[in-house]
Amino acid sequence: MAYFLQQVLNGVHAGALYALLAFGYALTHGVLHRTNLAYGALFAFSGQTAILVAVFGWHVLWLALPATVALGVAVSFAYAWLVGTVLSRSVFQPLAGRSPNTIVAATLGVSLVLMEIARLAAETRDFWLPPMLASPVVFAESGGFKVTLTVIQLLNCAVVLATVAGGGIFLARSSWGRAWRAVCDDARAAALVGVDVARVFHLAVIGGALAAALAGTLAALYYGNISFGTGLAFGLKVLFLTAVGGYESPVRSAAGAATFGLAEALWSGYFPFEWRDGWMFAFLVALLVLRPERDPGPRRA
Repeated sequence: MAYFLQQVLNGVHAGALYALLAFGYALTHGVLHRTNLAYGALFAFSGQTAILVAVFGWHVLWLALPATVALGVAVSFAYAWLVGTVLSRSVFQPLAGRSPNTIVAATLGVSLVLMEIARLAAETRDFWLPPMLASPVVFAESGGFKVTLTVIQLLNCAVVLATVAGGGIFLARSSWGRAWRAVCDDARAAALVGVDVARVFHLAVIGGALAAALAGTLAALYYGNISFGTGLAFGLKVLFLTAVGGYESPVRSAAGAATFGLAEALWSGYFPFEWRDGWMFAFLVALLVLRPERDPGPRRA
């Protein structure tokens, strides 16, 4: 029982990262209605930026560890805001009304650009952060087996919970949230009643980029390193998860992603790890194929 509880707690942390990514992806997809392959790359790029800037602050600026980590996180968010602005203004808005394949190809190109920027900045080397807040917090003990999470895992979960809950409340109760739902339903009709569609579109893309940056920095601080292979895997899983759950509610997408993270952790604990991603992707594909058809609703711009 203690071992099962440990896998559940591991799944809570992994699910928190998935939930944050799914929330941001659904926020952007709601107004874009196109597949964004750059999202996982932005997640990895933000984590790598935080690590590289932290290494620079430590070795060049001689900052203390808390200051260098704070500098890395701040620069990571600044770059995510910049990338989100470029995507919104120069990629998504000009191409949103064209073939969906155009957005797919463009965001794939953006992913490659981000990958190369990070590789050149790191000079094709891996940098690692030291373990931080790694003290275990014991939840239960049975037969000498301790059920634990580290302090940083608990902080990550708390940050994600606060972000998703706060974002959900903001979308549900604010005027911008109402405008976002209107643009998601029918951008042309929203424009006719006075909604600034371009502003809502831009802020939704920025919000999604900042959510990816937050997830990337949390993952980097916990794992110590993050690669673009990891970002691609996370991005593809989130893409499938939000497709299965629908894009109407970022909070619902986040809840589904958290459940998936829990299931993934249970698989890792009881079945061969090397088969995990293959079976989990097969499960997501099966859900996409078997889910009931939904009413497409009004035609979106």
